[in-house]
Amino acid sequence: MPWVATLAAGAAVLLAGGPVTAVIQGWSWVGYALVAVAVVVGAGLLLARFGPVVTAIGQCVAVLVVLTIFFADGALLGFLPGPAAFGHFGALVAGAGQQIDTSTAPVAATPEILFLTTAAFGLLTVGVYAAAVIARAPAAAGVPLLAVFAVPAALADQLLPWWAMAGAAAGFGLLLVAAGGLHSQLTAGTALVAGAVVVALGVGVITPFIGTAGRFAGGGGGGAAGSIGLTPFTALRGQLEQSTPAELFEVRGLARPTYLRALTLRQYVADRGWEATRPAPGIPLPGPVQQQPDVPGDFVDVDISNIAFRDYWLPLYGEPIDVADLPDTQWLYDAASGTGYTGRPRQEDGWRQRAILPTPSMQQLRAAQGIAGVGLEYLDTTGVDPRVAQIAQEVIGNAGPGFDRVFAIQNWFAGPGTQFTYSLQTAPGSGDDALVEFLTVGKTGYCEQFASAMAVMLRTVGVPARVAIGFTAGTDQGDRRTITTADAHAWVEAWFPGVGWTGFDPTPLTDGRRIDPPYVEEAEAEQESQQSAPVEDVPAPEPQSGDEEAAEPTTPESTQPEAAPSVGSPGIGIPVWPFLAALAAVAVTLVPATLRVRDRRRRLAAVARGGPEAAGAGWEELMAESADRGAECPPSDTVRAAARRLVREHHLESDAQQALRQVIGAVEASWYGGTHPRPGELDEPVRAVAAGIAAGSGLSLRGRLLPRSVVQRVRDRRSAARAGSNRSEAVTSR
Repeated sequence: MPWVATLAAGAAVLLAGGPVTAVIQGWSWVGYALVAVAVVVGAGLLLARFGPVVTAIGQCVAVLVVLTIFFADGALLGFLPGPAAFGHFGALVAGAGQQIDTSTAPVAATPEILFLTTAAFGLLTVGVYAAAVIARAPAAAGVPLLAVFAVPAALADQLLPWWAMAGAAAGFGLLLVAAGGLHSQLTAGTALVAGAVVVALGVGVITPFIGTAGRFAGGGGGGAAGSIGLTPFTALRGQLEQSTPAELFEVRGLARPTYLRALTLRQYVADRGWEATRPAPGIPLPGPVQQQPDVPGDFVDVDISNIAFRDYWLPLYGEPIDVADLPDTQWLYDAASGTGYTGRPRQEDGWRQRAILPTPSMQQLRAAQGIAGVGLEYLDTTGVDPRVAQIAQEVIGNAGPGFDRVFAIQNWFAGPGTQFTYSLQTAPGSGDDALVEFLTVGKTGYCEQFASAMAVMLRTVGVPARVAIGFTAGTDQGDRRTITTADAHAWVEAWFPGVGWTGFDPTPLTDGRRIDPPYVEEAEAEQESQQSAPVEDVPAPEPQSGDEEAAEPTTPESTQPEAAPSVGSPGIGIPVWPFLAALAAVAVTLVPATLRVRDRRRRLAAVARGGPEAAGAGWEELMAESADRGAECPPSDTVRAAARRLVREHHLESDAQQALRQVIGAVEASWYGGTHPRPGELDEPVRAVAAGIAAGSGLSLRGRLLPRSVVQRVRDRRSAARAGSNRSEAVTSR
């Protein structure tokens, strides 16, 4: 039964794709893979009667249509790829390649990665179908199935879940059994598949060479849940979008809530944003990394237990002094970037850290002016749109150098009366510079947009700045703090000579995760007192003492009277297109069955009307019901011979046989005697015979999806067309 093998081919691909969970974050890819496989399977069921070449071409076209619907803009008629669509596909492939080259597994489920995944599952299903169904060599289908299993297994550095191997074994076994017919091989095949699954599980548990990191994981998680990798903002968003946050760290000994820094970004590239760069040769860890810095702060001895964080980066607090309890020579510390790192992603059980958590005062930061002690790369604004600098100047107004400028920009983003809104659903762009759009029009985003914008604005007003990526303080559990993927965060660090890199957070979080250090609280209190003083002492409007004071109210905050665009409820974040495409695939699969329903209604309507067409329409419907159940009736049979075949093939009961005699009499009278049925006369007998056929012969799934009467009609038309063409050629040759 080819339809059984076709369905088994699709199921085998999906089951073999289990290891993809280890290389792509989240589960959104599953919907795209499911749609791609379903479309290929549906095309195979519909086109199998037209030959292998037509089937394979149709399946590839179906995959292309799915890719166009999901990923291409400006498609012809909404689903046909045009020149622009193919150009967009090329850009997606290039972007996916870049992400793969610069990221560590699991990578974020970006549009580029989802495009690659959808195309891969679709084309792999075409290959498995060709081997198992067209070539009738299901064992050969193991080659593409091995690819869909082994490639993710090789790329994933974490442990594979136990069910990955079991799913692949079950899928391949199902394909082998289904290829020969489920009914004939069900018992033996089930035993074979069960044995293969048991062996696969045993191999995964006892051998050290499955996957690049050893044996299978005992749980179902498939490895570490948190990582930042070499595309930090993409990974950051991926962690924040997880429906169920995963616990990453337990921290003990932290004196006060503070951010846990994993890495810092110093390079800003116009049109691409902040990018991770290679750290400088560092100090080996474990061991001391510096003398106790001469900055005011709290001395802490922190114990970090790692639950599910695997990365190139070693998250550290404040100004590290000593790092302990790490494997020798595996980690390095780059003092310039404040980053602990390694050459290959690792997951340590935990580490201890002595550090200073800087707590400079507002006055100390105000006194620390200039750029002494830091490289000019932290002031680089190459390629930044000049409008960003203009906005920054308007925001700081007449603020003094250094700290006051930093606070003015942070307060513009996150202070009282801000027009900015935090949301993972960023406002759509209109083609202008992305940073300018965020600052002037969109004003909606998450920590990436806020930290990126503030750091660039600080550089334009002469303050060295970089972006830090890591985690907020997490949740206080009494004797410890727990940090999860929901605490992933980005903030800004500004440089102050004699003090060092100092953190500021411009993201307007309202869930309690944002930390305002003492120097920011001092500045906020000072601002409140200055704003209330004129109300108490001078009831008149502010004096116009100079151009700078007069210009202060005309910041972008006041010159943009419109409110931030209403984001509304972001919803669950599940894309709609996969479900629409799935519905489209189901609709395509049901086309033959829909044609059969149409034919049945048309014929029964003719029977009910009576007249010259009634008898013929009723007989055609009964022959179609019989053909759908696999009972072929030769065209040379008379009406009575065909009737005897109906009784024999479908085991008609006596009442159905009596109704069949009425139909035969009406057909012969109409065809040979010119006496046609009256309206409604033949309706009941035809329906009774059809019901008898259905009761005596069940209709298989294939018979429902691909009715033989419809398929045979298409075949007859093709044969007639070829015969006509041959006769024309013969006449022409004469």
